[in-house]
Amino acid sequence: MVAAAMRRPIFVRSTTDGEREQLRAGLRSTDAFVLRRCQILLGSGRGQRAPEIARNLGCSDQTVRNAIVAFGESGVGCLVKGSSVPHTVYPAFGAEQGEKLRALFRVDPRSLGKETSLWTLGLAAEVSFEQGLTATRVSGETVRATLARLGVRWQRAKQWITSPDPDYTRKRGLETDLSVLR
Repeated sequence: MVAAAMRRPIFVRSTTDGEREQLRAGLRSTDAFVLRRCQILLGSGRGQRAPEIARNLGCSDQTVRNAIVAFGESGVGCLVKGSSVPHTVYPAFGAEQGEKLRALFRVDPRSLGKETSLWTLGLAAEVSFEQGLTATRVSGETVRATLARLGVRWQRAKQWITSPDPDYTRKRGLETDLSVLR
């Protein structure tokens, strides 16, 4: 059995009395992020290692390490949760692939070996991956957003079922018979 690579232990820097008080006050916070960060930082301050803190709190070692590094960089400012929005967003479909996606909807899905003649967003996502328009599998929402960026509105197909039966509307409950109510 090969031993896993050991990471160098990381501990929180020495805290001032004011910082320590803020961390202790954070233990009473209703915000789970602040509470978790305070638990991590106080545990590290007591000399607990990252894996031990992670095991006690039910989180990953990396979460503990991130909190300790953030405290080292910004002090108690690390108790304010930052934005979870990525700094850079890369579109799944570039300009050329977007146009190929638009052209894809002009092709019958059955000619591509699919069992339906109607395009769905999920089916378009699947076919776009199969045809190499995207490097990874994408969701139907990604396809919808790409079409919106190209100025194409997506609407769900509506099915209209009718019958030659003269009593069809009555049987389906689409018509109210007022003579019954009298």
